[in-house]
Amino acid sequence: MEAPRARTPQAVLFACGHNAVRSPMAESLLQQMFPQGVYVRSAGVKKGELDPFAVAVMAEFGQDISGHKPQTFEELEDWEGLNFDLIITLSPEAHHRALDLTRTLAADVEYWPTVDPTGTEGSREQKLAAYREVCDGLMMRIRRRFAKGGAANL
Repeated sequence: MEAPRARTPQAVLFACGHNAVRSPMAESLLQQMFPQGVYVRSAGVKKGELDPFAVAVMAEFGQDISGHKPQTFEELEDWEGLNFDLIITLSPEAHHRALDLTRTLAADVEYWPTVDPTGTEGSREQKLAAYREVCDGLMMRIRRRFAKGGAANL
């Protein structure tokens, strides 16, 4: 079920389990697609390590996420506060955490269930294909959610 497009958010937080694959991909995609439109960050329920397959797939799209430092909701809050009007969650645990935050934050929460590609078995190419599929899905959702007249850069 798609959330209504009542307004375009000013600040968006993407959240997943470890802030190592899905949420940094989504953060980078939104920044690239709508560079002037929205303040965007990402966080995880737990702190992970940036995934090299995520870095490789994003490089195929001309985006360098190699400098991304995974962070938790708590670290983000300590560093800059949680001043977001939209939190997009990509995993069940992140969704539950975001809903908990709405007790004290006036933020909308949207759940975009997104497969975690880290468990993919097989060759390097098969693993990369799983990460590309996640990236493609995120790109499609971001375009649909944020485009006004299709003004995206990608």
